[in-house]
Amino acid sequence: MKNRNPVETLANTRHEFGEHGGVNMSVEASTTFTVMHSNTMPEIFGGKKGPEQGGCYLYGRHFNPTVYTLGKQLAALEGTEAAYCTASGMSAISATLMQLCDQGDHIVSSNAVYGGTYALLHDLLPPKTGIKSSLVDITDLDAVEAAITDRTRVIYTESMANPTLRIADIPRLSEIAKRHGLKLVVDNTFSPLILSPIKLGADIVVHSMTKFISGSSDFIAGAICADAEFIQQLMDLHTGMLMILGPTMDPQVAFNINLRIPHLPIRMIEHAKRTQLFAERLHEMGMTVTYPGLPDHPDHALMSDLHCPDYGYGGILTLDMGSIEHANELLDLLQNEYHFGYVAVSLGYFDTLMSCSGSSTSSEMTDEDKAAASISPGLVRLSIGYTGTAEQRWGQLEDALKRVSAAPEKQSA
Repeated sequence: MKNRNPVETLANTRHEFGEHGGVNMSVEASTTFTVMHSNTMPEIFGGKKGPEQGGCYLYGRHFNPTVYTLGKQLAALEGTEAAYCTASGMSAISATLMQLCDQGDHIVSSNAVYGGTYALLHDLLPPKTGIKSSLVDITDLDAVEAAITDRTRVIYTESMANPTLRIADIPRLSEIAKRHGLKLVVDNTFSPLILSPIKLGADIVVHSMTKFISGSSDFIAGAICADAEFIQQLMDLHTGMLMILGPTMDPQVAFNINLRIPHLPIRMIEHAKRTQLFAERLHEMGMTVTYPGLPDHPDHALMSDLHCPDYGYGGILTLDMGSIEHANELLDLLQNEYHFGYVAVSLGYFDTLMSCSGSSTSSEMTDEDKAAASISPGLVRLSIGYTGTAEQRWGQLEDALKRVSAAPEKQSA
């Protein structure tokens, strides 16, 4: 598989002068924009004459110059014609799926997805819109194809599953989607730069930019990357989910995230480097560790074929502590005694973020569905940061694990 390095495209796309020639782009805070010739208003309002077609910007919910510029960066990152930045990752996912599906349509989705996505598919869309979903093991391609009905419109997956870290075989899922006339939508939140779903055959990529792309856990943001036609459909005055529902990104958020895109590669390399080191050492300790960079990961060969090797295998690993009690004990030790990281949801932060997935980011799922997705009660997800030295952080993690492992022996002594 030919690997793509998105940094090369970003380098050719990024440069935007500020209003007075500044090296950084300006923040356009206006909610509405002047139309110099009133007879062009109908074309501008209808989206036929935007700023790149000889028209102008019109209204902030439609397009804002600062947000629009960030969208071009995301399009370059994912190799799409266009992109639109939204107020959150969930708004990007929701708008995309509701744009692609009508009442009574059907989605085939991975059964290992972010809890908010699960709630959307399982709890919200069926009663509110009649859009139903079949949740399947996305790595079982026969099961994926068997779940398709005559009302299926979308195959939905995460490139790297949250929290199980299984890898979607995007090229083969694309073949299935094309064979049945479906759209393949991929959430690439866990693996920006590492995987390029569009180049692998996906039709649409969504992101929660709150995570690795932002990198500081200080902004909520999302993105939809697709062909120009689909982005225009989302902005249609009458039926566009982004235009009508209005999950508009704040220009100041767009400005700040835009400044972080250039050092995203540096951050992703360091996240992956340290996570690989910790995963290998945890494996040597005999811990039940899951990481795509380990040879015993079930999708290691697939990931090695699909990913861009410059950025490793990602910044997240999981540990199965066997029970929620041991998981919580470990988390409390790591946060409160060792200052290794923070017990918090989210990921992609410069410090390590840790959570017990079954009782946090996957808590929306039923116990039955968690079991089917291999999300055990003691599964701990660690988004490995890069503060401190690697040896300092490893020592903290190793000591805490030894204390938790020894706890049952102490109690029985």
